[in-house]
This record gives sequence, structure tokens and C-alpha cells, in this order.
Amino acid sequence: MTVDRIETDLIGPLPIPANALYGVHTRRAELNFDVSGMRLSDYPELIQSMAMVKKAAALTNHDLGLLSTEKCNAICDACDDLIELKEIETNFPVDMMQGGAGTSTNMNVNEVLTNIALLKLGSPLGDYATLHPNDDVNLSQSTNDVYPTALRLTILRACDALLSSQVELRDAFRAKANQFGDTLKVGRTQLQDAVPMTAGQEFEAFAELIEEDIDQVNAVCRLLKEVNLGGSAIGTSINVPAGFSAVACGHLSNISGLQVIPARNLIEATSDTGGFVSFSGVLKRIAVKLTKICNDLRLLSSGPRGGFGEIKLPPVQAGSSIMPGKVNPVIPEMMNQIGFQVIGNDLTVTMAASAGQLQLNAMEPVIVLNILQSMRMLTRGMEIFRVRCVDGIEVDVDRCKALLDQSLVLATPLAKLIGYSKAAALSKKALAENRALREVVEEEGVLGQAELEQVFDGAASFARASFNRSVL
Repeated sequence: MTVDRIETDLIGPLPIPANALYGVHTRRAELNFDVSGMRLSDYPELIQSMAMVKKAAALTNHDLGLLSTEKCNAICDACDDLIELKEIETNFPVDMMQGGAGTSTNMNVNEVLTNIALLKLGSPLGDYATLHPNDDVNLSQSTNDVYPTALRLTILRACDALLSSQVELRDAFRAKANQFGDTLKVGRTQLQDAVPMTAGQEFEAFAELIEEDIDQVNAVCRLLKEVNLGGSAIGTSINVPAGFSAVACGHLSNISGLQVIPARNLIEATSDTGGFVSFSGVLKRIAVKLTKICNDLRLLSSGPRGGFGEIKLPPVQAGSSIMPGKVNPVIPEMMNQIGFQVIGNDLTVTMAASAGQLQLNAMEPVIVLNILQSMRMLTRGMEIFRVRCVDGIEVDVDRCKALLDQSLVLATPLAKLIGYSKAAALSKKALAENRALREVVEEEGVLGQAELEQVFDGAASFARASFNRSVL
């Protein structure tokens, strides 16, 4: 690439690629932090949020008489370009894994906005005497209030897609619960036969697991709506005019469509990452529950003849390069691995949050990288899981009945009539002789016909009735 301009920072002069909209700070960061292969351009939602914050700041500076109308309009127009995802692909090369508490990200955005605005003003790239990335675009701001504000905004904006995936997955399981509400099967504890239930109850429990996490996401989002914009470097609002925070938050709310408010204590808010920890913890909770659900589906579909075989997952691809006809539960396996990654990401967020020192946490770049990665994987993973697996699940009614008839699960209601010890003895005999429990009970003559029906037919009716109550 032809080099046609030189820019200088406190380290010294540095050549900048021709037609690059970024400047010396970005180029130096690009060289210093070439480590993860994940660039700022790979997370356009974060660039959009940064541009929204910059536009809010420009409007506020204009309102307070610090920025001319011409400069404000040029900066705001440039921000709109980034919000519309123009000029994204080649102008944000900074690695997401970076030192400096996000300064490289902030300066990458400042420089790109400046040069877009310069072009709109009819000036050449790098003409910082006309419009300056620090003095104008970053006016009344610091990385330490802009960056965490943008991080919170990015997470909040991504929540709609996450919640949508959760709701649709919940509804898919609820549809299966209604479809198979009358199908009796064995309920198990510790992988051992326990008591009768319906397949509908099992699916409804999965739906409720997801429902609870929808509530958790909505609750934790409230923690992220309090921002430290206007706090400047450490929250003391140095170089920031009075009233900036409230006015900027008003503009940012209008621009983003999300109601953000100034933090009660800007110093505390500048150093604290507790909201990120709480949000990441909810993502981990979602991952743990989805992993449990997928473990269950893999068990219930095991076989198809040598395992439980109670449900059939949609076959989506051949399962073996050597075993003909084998089909694996690959979609639940994918979700399991997403869950493991999200759990690991949460540990990274926890460690990074604990590494804050005094008035700032310099580890916010890895915090947002892991949270956004977790949100992306969960959002997309749940969509694929629903479409390619859950929607197509079928219950093998005959298999469920056969396992139920062979099981000893009705020993539990039997014990209520004849006592625990006697019921245990009859269960042991049925197991040893490989006979149905009902047959052994009838042979022993311990119950009359009405009581037999109460135990062996009434239990089934109770299971179905309890399912109907659970979905009311």
C-alpha cells in the first residue's frame, strides 16, 4: 500500500497508509496489539455505540457553547455514517485485546470521525488544524467515561436479539409440552427410575428454565443503564463543563432509543465493573441451564435402540465416517460447547473485574470482548438449537410406554397403601424375577381390585392432571 502521509504523536512520527481514515494513535495500536486476530471492525455494534456517544457529546458541547455549529454538524454527520455502518471494514484495525483501558478504541473512533468530518468539510485527511480528534471530537470527554458508557450501550442494544432467541426457544419447548401432554413416561432421579410423569411435564420444565432466565436478563439490564458519561478521567469531571452529564445522557437516550441516566457517583461508576460482572453471571446462568437441557435431550434420545430412546431428535447430518447409519445429537452437542465457552468467558470477566486498581479498571477491553462473544454465541446458538433440533423433536410413545410398564416407578404410590418396607420387597422381587410390578402385587394379593386400579391406573391420571395444572 502506498504511504502518502506522516502523522506524529508523543512517541514520534509514523507513516499512515494512503486513504486510511484513522491516524497515528490507531496505527501505533495496530502494531502494538496484533495478538487475538479479533479487530474492532469485527464488532461493528461497539463502533456504533461509540459513535452514538460521540454524537451525544458533540451535541452537548454545542448546547453548552463549546463547539461551533459547523464543527458539530460535521462531527454528527460523521457519527451518522458509523451508526449506519459506513467506512467500517478497513478503518478499525485495533485489536479487541488491548492495553490502555480502551484508549486505542476511543482514539480509533476519534480519528476516523475526524477524517470523515474533514472530508465533509472539504479538507484533506489529517488536517487536524481544521478539526482535531482530541480537541474537538473528544472535547469534554475521556476514554474512561466514553468507553465504559459505550460498552454498556452495546450490551443493552444486543439484549433484544438475546431475549428474542430466549423467548422463541421457550415457546418451542412449550409447544412440545402441549403436543405431548398425555404421553406417560418414567421420571428419573440420579438416572434411576423414580415416579411416573408425562413427556409434556418434562418439556414444560425446560420452558420454565428458560422463562426464569428471561426475567433475569431484563432485571440485570437495569444495572447497565446508569453510565459515567461526563465523569472524565476518574469521575471528578475535570475539563468537563457543569451540566454536561445530564445533557449528554439526554442526547444519548434520544440517539440510541435507550434510557440511560448519569450515575449517582461518577467516581465510583468510573472504577466499578459490577454491572458487567452481574450481566456476565446471568449469561453463565443461561449457559448452565441450556447445558443441562441439552444433556437431558442427549440422554433421552440415546440409542436409538441401545439407550433410552424416548425421544427422537431431527437427523441433521451423518454421524460417523466409519459406522454406517449412525446419527449423533450434534445440535445439543454444539449448545453444550457454547455453554462451556460462556462459562469460561464469565471466569475471565470475573478475573478482569477483580483486577481494577484505584480509580479505574484497565481490563475493560477483555470484559467487553468476552461478554459480547458470549451474547453472540448464545443468541445464534439458541436460534439454531430451536430451528434444527427442538422444533423437530418427536416422542416415541410406544417406547415410553414399554419402559414405564417395565419399570418399578409405581412402587411410590404403592407404598402409601402397604408401607415402604412391603413395597420395597415387592419391587425387589419384581426386579429379580424380571416381572412387571403389577403382576407381582396381584400375585401377592396385598391389594383389592379397587386399590390396584388406584395405584396402577390412578397414578397415570394424576401425572396427566398435574401436567394440566402446571401449564395453566
